[in-house]
Amino acid sequence: MALPADPVWFITGCSTGFGRELARLVLARGWRVVATARDAARVADLAEGQQDRVLALALDVTDAGAVAASVVAAEQKFGRIDVLVNNAGYGYQSSIEEGDDGEIRAQFDANVFGLFAMTRAVLPGMRARRQGAIVNITSVAGLVGFPSSGYYAASKHAVEGFSDALAAEVAPLGLSVTCVEPGPFRTDWAGRSLRQTESRIADYAETAAARMASTKDYSGNQPGDPVRAGEAMIAAVERDQPPRHLVLGKWGHDAVTGRLHARIAEIEGLRDAALGADYPDATSGS
Repeated sequence: MALPADPVWFITGCSTGFGRELARLVLARGWRVVATARDAARVADLAEGQQDRVLALALDVTDAGAVAASVVAAEQKFGRIDVLVNNAGYGYQSSIEEGDDGEIRAQFDANVFGLFAMTRAVLPGMRARRQGAIVNITSVAGLVGFPSSGYYAASKHAVEGFSDALAAEVAPLGLSVTCVEPGPFRTDWAGRSLRQTESRIADYAETAAARMASTKDYSGNQPGDPVRAGEAMIAAVERDQPPRHLVLGKWGHDAVTGRLHARIAEIEGLRDAALGADYPDATSGS
């Protein structure tokens, strides 16, 4: 899939972290960027001196009207959107049992339903041009669940399943879908972008509660470099066939591959049970 020589990138969640570093890297290549954040003031500096190549917008992806308006504004300024990066979202930690319903629903509104809305909004233009790339920032937690991150993992697993189906639908139209699954990176995710519901049940002291405490302590010492991650994302999109998955960081790579190998071994070990569940005269699946 070839993009134009001067692609237009639309990136959500550019105030800090992956979104901001990716926007800077795209601009450094001379390309154009729609940089969004809930507070437009936090991305205004990206446009200083280069308003012809940057559109800085306030965008809350949970606001359907704002999502639609942002895509219209981008297409009016640049004529098209070539790459959508769904980066906006945040983390939430609690034990499953102690999860707060309001926090869980708010996380899904941002991490899942906001991403769905952004994707639906850009698809008509990409489909008409038979060209475009959609990059969904999920997480290692989109492939592996960890104590205290059950609801966060559920939101990222939802995006992974959505992306599988989306890729199957749009590949014949010349569009690509890539999920980026970062491990621990030195962003402010654990500081500014993480919410927690304290675990008070003693039975979870060594699982959910312990991991929540270690997440905060680990902030600022993660091995992953957001700039190198951004470079890897750009390189992935530039490939003739962008990958469906891009796991980033050694910790994440090891966690994902280890879990997948174990899952395959478990499923294959139960092959007889799987096949035995069919009618005896069944010849194919559906």
